[in-house]
Amino acid sequence: MPADLAVIGLGPHGLPLAQAATAAGIDTIGYDTDPHPVAELAAGRSPVDGSLTAPEIRRMLSGSFRPTTDPAELGRVRTAVLCAPTALGPDRTLDLTAVTDAARTLAARLRPHTTVLLESPVPPGTTEGLLRETLEAGSGLRAGRDFHLAYSPGRLDPGSRTHGYAGTPKVIGGLTPACTESAAAFYGRLTDKVVRARGPREAETVKLLETNFRHVNIALVNEMAVLCHELGVDLWDVIRCAETKPFGFQAFRPGPGVGGHGVPVDTVGAHRPLRLVELAGQVNERMPRYVVQRAATLLNEHGKSARGARILLLGITYKPDLPDRQGSPADEIARRLMDLGAAVSYHDPHVPDWRVRDLPVPRADSLYEAAAHADLTVLLQHHRTYDLQGLSVKAQLLLDTRGATPAGSAHRL
Repeated sequence: MPADLAVIGLGPHGLPLAQAATAAGIDTIGYDTDPHPVAELAAGRSPVDGSLTAPEIRRMLSGSFRPTTDPAELGRVRTAVLCAPTALGPDRTLDLTAVTDAARTLAARLRPHTTVLLESPVPPGTTEGLLRETLEAGSGLRAGRDFHLAYSPGRLDPGSRTHGYAGTPKVIGGLTPACTESAAAFYGRLTDKVVRARGPREAETVKLLETNFRHVNIALVNEMAVLCHELGVDLWDVIRCAETKPFGFQAFRPGPGVGGHGVPVDTVGAHRPLRLVELAGQVNERMPRYVVQRAATLLNEHGKSARGARILLLGITYKPDLPDRQGSPADEIARRLMDLGAAVSYHDPHVPDWRVRDLPVPRADSLYEAAAHADLTVLLQHHRTYDLQGLSVKAQLLLDTRGATPAGSAHRL
């Protein structure tokens, strides 16, 4: 059965797009070479932690959404959006293998007049370089003449109740003006505002700038956290005051590390490295080690050793109120604490089981009892369900890495 749209890649980038398109009444197929996400979706379950709820998936399936592993379906759509995953390789550049494979699969079935869009995070130049060449070589068609080609960076805020798909402006950059307008016509059905970039390279660089902006500013405030602790300054009060400035400042807050699906890119193809982003990455990567150091110091100050200490970790996801653990610093923190000889347990209302080094980490059923029993409780993620004032009373010793507890009730990062 023909569909208006094919979303290629049913991960954290593709699923929200498929949901938004289905909600807008667009006949949508979700294609993935991996049968697992397709089977999960067909059964009414989300293959990505925290991405969609079971009722949301059921609404998609009862509407105009069909998950499939059949590549023949890709030859029957007006619009195809590539949402293949990319990750940092050993050389700190993005691995585009999945994007290339998806493009080859689509190219073999590409029809004239189709609009092809790329949303995966990629280095500038990928759309009009690697993607265009792959599509043209596999289809015999010419981009900008026989089919439209454009890039649009993913801009979702997972789990946000404020910034939904429709309310987040969509940036697009087409190979030609006609490509841009075709992409604008498609995204205009999903979002309230479409922003036209000069071309694909500019649109690709928007994603680079937005992701690196987040990581650089988190690194800055993480450095400030270390400095303020050494100076005996309350950083959280500093931030509270600084964010009253109505211009020239945006508040970021420190934490035990940086997680999520948007990875910082400090090298762009064969171009020169972004030195500031590289340094920011080093700062953020040191934060789990710093948290463990602070935990060991706190124990020592209270006459206890990290070896043999009972340490409870609260909130092991990368973002509050979501079960997604992509890039969460909790894993490294747990490993380092175990290396010190600590007995680590955890509590997280969104994560029923957790394994570190292929070994199960004991899960606390009763938060207050576990905190009272632990020598040290470390808040890594502030889920809404946590009563931190009550927790600060029950816990023997509490290290708050999020600045979420009432002032003076816990040791803050």
